[in-house]
Order: sequence, then structure tokens, then C-alpha cells
Amino acid sequence: MTAQDLEGVKPAAQRVTETAAWSATGVRILVAGIAMALVGVALVVLGITTGGGAGTVTLIVVGVLLLFLVDPTLRGLVSVQAGEARVVQLFGQYHGTVRSPGLQWVNPFAKRRQVSTRIRNLETPQAKVNDADGNPIEIAAVVVWQVADTALAIYAVDDFERFVAIQAETAVRHIASSYAYDTRGSGELSLRDNAEEITGQLTAEIAARVAAAGVLIIESRLTRLSYAPEIAQAMLRQQQASAVVGARARIVEGAVGMVQMALHRLDEEGVVELDEERKATMVSNLLVVLCSEQATQPVVNTGSLYQ
Repeated sequence: MTAQDLEGVKPAAQRVTETAAWSATGVRILVAGIAMALVGVALVVLGITTGGGAGTVTLIVVGVLLLFLVDPTLRGLVSVQAGEARVVQLFGQYHGTVRSPGLQWVNPFAKRRQVSTRIRNLETPQAKVNDADGNPIEIAAVVVWQVADTALAIYAVDDFERFVAIQAETAVRHIASSYAYDTRGSGELSLRDNAEEITGQLTAEIAARVAAAGVLIIESRLTRLSYAPEIAQAMLRQQQASAVVGARARIVEGAVGMVQMALHRLDEEGVVELDEERKATMVSNLLVVLCSEQATQPVVNTGSLYQ
């Protein structure tokens, strides 16, 4: 067996998954414990106040025994709130998890560790990472998660909350470095234009990283995504230039279409006959008028058509 095979076998052999712990309704045990305490006190008092004899000693002994039983009886009571669980551990071994809310009674000698199963939010710290193009960007995300397997959360990792925080930040950095901030219409995935796809991959990666801790990732969202301050101005100018070029291209495309339509209408309706030179002049003038950002000033020709 290779080293890679051993890496896959050892965690599975040592993994402790969640099971239901034995527990009883705690209200009845509480009532029984209080009753034992009252009866024990009553027997001891009755034995002391009654005259000597074997019966008196018996009353006192029974009363003392009942009082001794009160402590372990009440010690086994544990209150489980909704959205919480108790991991039961006896002599270092896992004996199950109590998830039923209310007053429960378990082995009084067992240790009970509280684990919250509520949904939590984790906001990763703002990180500066180089994207796939090598541009420094600032990125942060919020992760919605909850504990799904309390046994794994307690026994598989040292501190599952810190584990989730570190793995979430690692996944955010990895996703940020795997894609470009902006692909400028190339069709590839980008951090800015494909938020749904990127966050879906981020959620899947975080879930895979924290599965060993029994944690369920519900969703993740990017809360901050921007260029780093040192290149923000340069990238803004680049985006502005790209926008200007795109706008110019649309203007030229529209102007050419309008010129073609004008020449076609003039020729079709026979308004005026133009030779190739005059057509070129007309096209040039129309393109200047349609593509110019400044208002054009008309020049009135008072001579003939060719002067």
C-alpha cells in the first residue's frame, strides 16, 4: 500500500462520527431526586428524635443513603436549549450526543460538552491577493455555516471555529488567485462579471476544506472586491479608455450605416446624381458631422455644385 493510500485510510479508521446518546426525561428524575432528599431528611430527623434501638439506626442509615443518592441523581441532569447539543464523554470515550431540547438526564459521571448547532456568520478579513493576471486586489467574503456533526467538530480538530475561519480565508485567497478581476469581454470567468459562478465555486471549496470538522457550509458571498489602492487609478483609466473605445466603435458603426442609407435613398429616389468623387466628399462630410463630439458649423456654398 502506498503512502497516498495510507493517507486515505487512517482518517477513516480514526474518525468518530455523531451518534445519539442515551438520555431520559429529566423532569421525572428531578422530581425523584427532590423526593429522595425530602424522604432522606425526614428519616434522619425521625431516627434522631425517636428513642434508641435497632429501628432508629435503620431509619438513620436509610436516610443517609437516600441523601447520598441525591447528588448523583441531580448531577446527571442537563438542560439542552434549542439550537444546542451536548456531547457526552465518559472516561475519555465518546458516548453520543444529546440533541433533544429540554431537561435531560444522562450518566452523572459523564462529561458533557456544549456545542452550538445554530447557523453562524463568518466574515473573512480583507485580504490582498494577486489575481490570475498578477494584479493586486482586495477581497473579503462572508460564510454562512453551522455544525452538522458534533463528534467531528469536537474530536476531529482542535478548535473547529478557528479551523473554519482559517480554511475559509485560505479558500478565498485561492479563488481570488485563480481568476482575473476583469477579462474585458474575453468570455472567460472573472471575479467582477461572474459573481454567481465564483461564489458557487467558493462555497464548494470551503465545504470540502471543512468537511473533516463536521461543518456544513450553507452559502458564501463576496463582500468586498476591488483593485488595490496602488493600481486602482491606473485600472480606472484603463477601464475608461476601454469604454471610450467601445463607444467610438458604436458611433462609427452607426454613422457608416446612416451614410449608406443616405446614399441609397438619394440614388433610389433620383434626387441628385453624384459621381464617385462627390460621393467620397459627401461621405467624409457626413462622417465628420455624425462622429464629431463638437457641434458642426455649416458652410454655405453660393457658387455652382462643383465650386
